Amino acid sequence: MKYLFVYAAVLVLLAWLYVRRQRRTQRSHADQLKASLDAGLAEPPSLHPVIDPNRCLGSSSCVTACPEEALGIVDGKAVLVNAASCIGHGACHAACPVDAISLVFGTDKRGIDIPDVSPEFETNVPGIFIAGELGGMGLIRKAAEQGRQAIDVIRKRSRGDHDFDVVIVGCGPAGLSAGLAAIEAKLRYKLIEQEDSLGGAVFHYPRHKIAMTAPVKLALVGKVRFGEVQKEKLLAFWEQVVHKTSLQIGFRECMEAVEPDGDGFVVRTNRGAHRTRSVLLTMGRRGSPRKLDVPGEKSPKVVYRLIDPNQYAGQAVLVVGGGDSALEAALALSEQPGTEVTLSYRSAAFSRVKQKNRLALEQAQRARRVRVELESTVQAIQADRVQLQTPAGATTLRNQAVIVCAGGLLPTPLLQKIGIRFETKHGAA
Repeated sequence: MKYLFVYAAVLVLLAWLYVRRQRRTQRSHADQLKASLDAGLAEPPSLHPVIDPNRCLGSSSCVTACPEEALGIVDGKAVLVNAASCIGHGACHAACPVDAISLVFGTDKRGIDIPDVSPEFETNVPGIFIAGELGGMGLIRKAAEQGRQAIDVIRKRSRGDHDFDVVIVGCGPAGLSAGLAAIEAKLRYKLIEQEDSLGGAVFHYPRHKIAMTAPVKLALVGKVRFGEVQKEKLLAFWEQVVHKTSLQIGFRECMEAVEPDGDGFVVRTNRGAHRTRSVLLTMGRRGSPRKLDVPGEKSPKVVYRLIDPNQYAGQAVLVVGGGDSALEAALALSEQPGTEVTLSYRSAAFSRVKQKNRLALEQAQRARRVRVELESTVQAIQADRVQLQTPAGATTLRNQAVIVCAGGLLPTPLLQKIGIRFETKHGAA
């Protein structure tokens, strides 16, 4: 009887500790949700989970599976507490033991335009196909599968009198997979990418972010069994695949128009025109970088993303933008020895950024590692100077580099001009 009492006491203590920890965790998740709502960061950028509260058991399986820590448990149910950090890889959906999670696009407040495509990935314009993120599939594994499957459909079409059987636009997971499938199918292909790097949206993930959580099958390569992998390792793997398979990629080539040409198309880019039987659009939803449209912007010292902060050590750098990417770039640069960092933002406050970035920036300001110019705009970019218009008047700063983090322009208008139809999703799959 004595031992039973001891065992019961131990069990009661363990249960009490468990309940206390759960309550503390749920309070923390509730605080995160409130902070997201207060900061205006409650709208997910793309594909994201919606939890059915009638099915959810509050098991925390989805919370544990989410590498972005976007999910939490509030009042015993799973909730998207950090919507802005969700990248839509769907690990939560796979982890849920009771199928309480659906992956959807858009919300009641903000719709997302998704192109209308057939089960064979063909748009309403015959001969133009869409796969991957642009078509609404943010999951790396699924995007790669779509790229491969779209090429399987394209290879069955009559080839016609064209320079290429297919022009593939975009070098993310879907585009890379499509290019490999085109080689395997012995198609005449052209793969173009507007930037100077492969990986698409994955390339722009923060350092060490988990980029893939499920195996994927690639033509010429076979099944890639990565599971959870950081973006750096995944990008290095893709580089190796490109090298081993001799996949040809036209970097820094941006699609400007697609025009009908008999039974095919002419894809016009900043580097010329390509006559093709079919077009496969695999670019992401980020689109082209938003430009400042000021004198001197075409200077080589102007870039639209931060790749390696180390290369700016000892320089005077201007970061333009007011989102998380701009703040994170300014903070990373401020850690480099001898770097003078100025952050220019056109509004009066950083209203839609993560609280940790806002606090880190305030600390950097106090330490004089970052100079912040709110309500300012860039007027001109010169060889060793940059001109800003501020509330106090015009000012000129010493400058060796400008990094513009002002988001991207969605390709929707260009695609609509081609004739592709879109459907606005408000919380639908």
